[in-house]
Amino acid sequence: MTDSPTTLLWVKSSYSGNGGTCVEWAPAHASATGIVPVRDSKNPHGPVLAVPAVSFASFVAGVKAGEFGAV
Repeated sequence: MTDSPTTLLWVKSSYSGNGGTCVEWAPAHASATGIVPVRDSKNPHGPVLAVPAVSFASFVAGVKAGEFGAV
């Protein structure tokens, strides 16, 4: 990933509460490159995962389908 994590526009799910256990992603970067940057909202200067968009989409579909059990 060539963009600095600090220059990306990070968002988190509208379902996220204020409990601090959120995952953020950068949709504009994902649309432009096909790579989805993902980070822990509690540690914005920590590591960033770079996930292929197709893999991220499969993961989200699995979560929606309940394939990972109740959280």
